[in-house]
Amino acid sequence: MTGPLREHGALARGAFAVAVLVSLAVLFAPPGDVPSSPPGVDKVVHFSLFAVLASTGRWAGVGQSVLAALLVLYAAGSELLQGTPLVDRDASIGDFVADSAGVVVGLLLWRLVATRRTRTPG
Repeated sequence: MTGPLREHGALARGAFAVAVLVSLAVLFAPPGDVPSSPPGVDKVVHFSLFAVLASTGRWAGVGQSVLAALLVLYAAGSELLQGTPLVDRDASIGDFVADSAGVVVGLLLWRLVATRRTRTPG
């Protein structure tokens, strides 16, 4: 496949790198930098963030099993670190569940997109 949606190209790797950097900023921002929001919005943010990490990771060529395992470990690790004085935020099982669900949905979305691309003539 040619063009900007070609798998494993520079654009794909760049998108994944940006997603990783954004996740680091969101997950490890100091408590004073986290905006207040209505209840539940943080779960949507966690879910969306990990769905983007999963889909861009697959686009960049990371294997599905390896990516899923690493992202679930990242989710668990981020929650553990948030509960320490180092980050000084609240650790949350609910956030971990939202992260993990985002990984599953992101992988499924990537599979759907990849399947459609291989079936589309062009």
